[in-house]
Amino acid sequence: MAKPLSRRDRLRSATVHEIKDTARSILVEHGPTGLTLRAIAREMGMSAPALYRYFPSREELLEDLIRDLYDEVSDVMEKARDALPDDDVAGRLLTVSRAFRDWAVSHRAEFALLFGSPIEGVQRTPLAGSPDQTDAVGAFETAADGPKQRFGAVFAGLIAQLYLTRPFPIPGDAEIEPRLRSQLNEWCKKFPVPMPDGVTQIFLSCWIRLYGIVSMEVFGHLGFALYDVEPMFEAEMRELSEMLCIADDYRPPPSG
Repeated sequence: MAKPLSRRDRLRSATVHEIKDTARSILVEHGPTGLTLRAIAREMGMSAPALYRYFPSREELLEDLIRDLYDEVSDVMEKARDALPDDDVAGRLLTVSRAFRDWAVSHRAEFALLFGSPIEGVQRTPLAGSPDQTDAVGAFETAADGPKQRFGAVFAGLIAQLYLTRPFPIPGDAEIEPRLRSQLNEWCKKFPVPMPDGVTQIFLSCWIRLYGIVSMEVFGHLGFALYDVEPMFEAEMRELSEMLCIADDYRPPPSG
């Protein structure tokens, strides 16, 4: 049986939660540039030095908030996935992709913090095999535990399950450009289940298209052509279904 937290620990935990809730509110209203420890302290009626006892720097607070947000979007995607039977891999993959988009467009500031331009001094997830890079694709580094890896594992697990149960066409080793193949091969070593390099190439292609259209919608880069992006998103989902040989399983999202 876990030992109950002391009153001091409970108060500290409550204060940490309040700090992060306040930080998120400021993020939504003013963006990352407006998110400073001084602004948070002012909003909470605390002194800045008092806030430093909980978070020594703005960067550490942002990293903690990023971990929370990865857990939040993972919760949303896993709930959507688990609402369907285990063997409905195609349905789960489509549902998870829609859940990711729904969360992104309803949490634009939070999405920008996770997947937007890097913030100086804030560690996200390095691209596998390139420690000096920070990139959304790094979230698919599934060998380690953590909120960022949990997010990537939702997609990676479904793609792996789909390939193992209903293999889709992949490029052979000789068809993959050598520089690309060497990188894919290094990344493959981080997967819990060995996969051909061609699977990871298809996986990345799918992620690039999904992330691409979602980020363009979130950042308003499709407004020149579309006022309602969902039909285009679904067109992309149908194209990806063709690529993964699950086109017969594609169903449009429930109306309403």
